[in-house]
Amino acid sequence: MKWLVYVRMSVAVLAGLVACTAQVLGQADGEATPIFGIRIPAGYRDWKLISVAHEAGKLNDLRAILGNDIAVKAAREGTLPYPDGAIVARVAWTYEPLPESKEAFGQPQSHVAGAPTNVQFMVKDSTKYAATGGWGYAQFDAGKPASEAVHNACFACHAIVKGRDFVFNRYAP
Repeated sequence: MKWLVYVRMSVAVLAGLVACTAQVLGQADGEATPIFGIRIPAGYRDWKLISVAHEAGKLNDLRAILGNDIAVKAAREGTLPYPDGAIVARVAWTYEPLPESKEAFGQPQSHVAGAPTNVQFMVKDSTKYAATGGWGYAQFDAGKPASEAVHNACFACHAIVKGRDFVFNRYAP
């Protein structure tokens, strides 16, 4: 009978860990962003890769640009503007030298993803987000929506790539 108590306790602890992990990773049932009302899409980490990027300067991070099926198809085909329903995700990490690369090459040469910095989304809905070029913007830090001030700055920054439907990255074959 004691084993049944241990099993029940283990299940309860595991359920608590899963719930906490979901909140930290920012699952789809988490908080919505200010202004645009976007939540983290379920399963976005399984989306296909559109491109990769290295951001220099103050941000100094590595980025994977992912897209849902609609965004990937548009990116691959060079379709502009992106169709409604397209969602582009940008997942970013700090980066650090791979210790083995120094041994292999005599200097830090290969770098790998370090701590995550944030995740951002662009959601295409030409009616709902008409005032911002048809895109809604979202940034999440540690699974929580960034401030309203951060979201107010998104469109102004993306306006410089209006000719690419406000999307900085291009498909990397």
